[in-house]
Formats: sequence, C-alpha cells, structure tokens
Amino acid sequence: MNETLQLENICTSNLTRRAGLDTGPVPAEPYRSREYFEYEREQIFKRAWLALGRVERLPEPGSFFTTTIEIWNAPIVVTRDRDNRIQAFYNVCPHRGNQVVLSGSGNAFRFACNYHNWTFRNSGELLGVPDQGNFFDLDKKACGLVPISTEVWEGWIFINHQKTPEVSLETFLGEFGKRFSGVKWVNAEKSILLEAHLNANWKVLADAFSETYHIPSIHPATIGTTFANAINPHSRPLDARFWGSHRQFSTFGNPAYSPPEDAKVEKMVYAGVETGNVLAAAEMQAVTEYLAHPAINEKRSDYWALDIAVAFPGLHINLSPGGFWSHRFWPISVNRTRWEAEFHVAEARTPRERLQQELFVARLGEILLEDVTNTERTQIGIESRAYDTMQLQDGEVQIRHNLHTVDKWVRAVTVKEAIA
Repeated sequence: MNETLQLENICTSNLTRRAGLDTGPVPAEPYRSREYFEYEREQIFKRAWLALGRVERLPEPGSFFTTTIEIWNAPIVVTRDRDNRIQAFYNVCPHRGNQVVLSGSGNAFRFACNYHNWTFRNSGELLGVPDQGNFFDLDKKACGLVPISTEVWEGWIFINHQKTPEVSLETFLGEFGKRFSGVKWVNAEKSILLEAHLNANWKVLADAFSETYHIPSIHPATIGTTFANAINPHSRPLDARFWGSHRQFSTFGNPAYSPPEDAKVEKMVYAGVETGNVLAAAEMQAVTEYLAHPAINEKRSDYWALDIAVAFPGLHINLSPGGFWSHRFWPISVNRTRWEAEFHVAEARTPRERLQQELFVARLGEILLEDVTNTERTQIGIESRAYDTMQLQDGEVQIRHNLHTVDKWVRAVTVKEAIA
C-alpha cells in the first residue's frame, strides 16, 4: 500500500475542522499579556475545578499534605479525617494569619499553630486557645480552619476557589468525566513526583505536552523513533476528541521499535518483556484490565502509543501501555509556572523489574528536560514581540482548542456559559 494512503488509514485528518475550530493563525498575546493573565486568574482559576493529584497521597485517616496555590496567593492543607473525608483548607490561622501546618506531608489528627499554639482538628475545628479567657467573647466555632470546596472524581482530588461553586465537579467534567469513569488506575499507591518552577507562561508548558509534532526534532535520541517511523515521520496523531472545555489526544507509536544497538541496558531490560513502548514502567500483563477500558486506545490501533486526557485547565493524564502519569500546571505569573509531573510505578518484585523502573525514570527525566528547557526559550521568543501570531498545523489541534477554551472562559459571565 502507498505510504501516504496507509498514513491516512491510520491517522485521522482534519482534526481542527472536525472540532469546529478556526484554522488561521492564533494570537501570541495571551502568552505574554499581564492584563490577560489577570483575567485568567479571576475568570478561570478562581472559577474552574483544579486538580491537586490523587487520593493515594492521603492513604489513611490522619494523612495530610500541604501546598501553595500561587494563583490564589493561598497556602492550603489537604487532609483525610477520621471519617475518611478528604477536605482542603486554607492553611491559615484565624488568630493572626500565620500558616498552621509547616510540614509538607505527614499524619496527624491535630494541628498546632507554632505562633501562639492555637490547636485545630484535622477536620478543621478549633480545639484549643491558650489564655482564652483574655479574649473578648471569642467564638471558637467561627474560628476553625476555612474549608475550600473539595470534591473527588475517580480518585482525583479537585478544589474550587468559589465558596459555593457555580457548578458541581460532575457537571464541570461533563462527558469527559463519564468517558473516563471506571479506569483502573494501576500502581496509584506509589509515585515519583517531579516539580520545577519555570520561566514560562502556563500555556507554553501545557502546549509542550499537547502535541507530538515536536518529537522527531526535540527528542531524536530518546523517543524520536518511538512515536514516529517511515510511514509517519512527523508523528501525526491517531485522533483527537473534544468535550466542552476538555479533550483527549491519541498519539502514534512505532510498533516496530527496538532499542538501538548501543542501548545495552535498555536491550537487556526490555528483551522478552512486552511493555508496549519504552515509556512503560510495567509489563503489559500487569495492566490488562486497565488497558481494556473503552476510552483507552479506543480504536484498538496497533499504532497506538498513549492517550492524553486533559481536564481543563491544568491536568494532563497520560494513559500508556505501562500505566498512567500526569502533568499539572500551576500559574504563578504571566511568565512563571510551577510544573508537577507524577509517575506511578509498581513495587518491584525482581531485580530486573527494579532495573526496568530505574531506566524508565532516567529516560523520562531526560525527555522532560528536553521539553521544559525548550519552554523557557519559547517564552523569551514570544515576549520579544517579533510576531503577534503563531502558525499551528492540524496535529497541534490541542493547543488551538486550549486557546479557544481559555478565551471562552475569560469572556464568559457564568461558568455554565464557559462549559457549554
């Protein structure tokens, strides 16, 4: 068969037009405008549901972790109480505004502010106030930790800045939530979390993980032949689907990939082990039920490498033959972003599996460095104002959809209007 015809049979064309999106150049201003960033802060990040990570970060009652939501200017603590309820709170003491919990994570049913020793249950209630009698009619019931709207979907913890969110998490996720319901999140109990602060707009970071057109150029020595081959040299995607603010992107994989001759460790680790691709952290036989979910490799394509499921605005879930991992993007300023990448691996049962995982992490670290260092160069170029627009091809449809969605949220009067 002619290679062009074979590629057309494998990869869906006209993704942009099928999504109902314009095909012209896209504006660069949303990546560099401080005014636009402030609109994003108020209209998106203070109204949308934001993903913090997995419930496995809170494995038992008393578990907690802390973080800072920079775009809210807010330190928070997330807890699992005695009734197994997961709840986020502002990590702020009502007495004088000090941060209450200083540890990054741990297990405790009580928190004490180290400034004046006000003490709280991990479910938020104020328990004790030293020298309480010297206050003026102190109402302890009104002085607990301030809760943040918190909901859980499929083991993913989401929070919302609005005291009473305009829509529930279920309504916010809509068809996306239904589509990925029931996924068996393999190896979720054990993860490797990478975090970096980067000099780039959050959308530049998101864009870097939203297309495969760059892979042959940016990653020639790492995964250049994993996501491309002679039939598909530019790594065109298999398909893309959209549901309101959210989306899914299916990437092409080279089924004939084999480690190069000089990759001796990789050849030794992967020889005779069916992992699906070199980004796999586990053998496929261990993730059979997970891969059987209808939303994962929906076409059951032999050329499938992974699916990227995006819950707007900041969660990218990568579903691969070896399991899943995620990216989370936290805006700090118009040209500064905190990026989290979390990878899930099984408990190694043999030295070979441990070596396979070490190779997996080392390879991903190299790939991610190639990606994120390029984002800072991209931001510098955008801020030079050499151009006011960017030219996108069909394989970059996720970027176009994200910009369309961001602008829709910025302009929408209500969340219901934004997600329609």
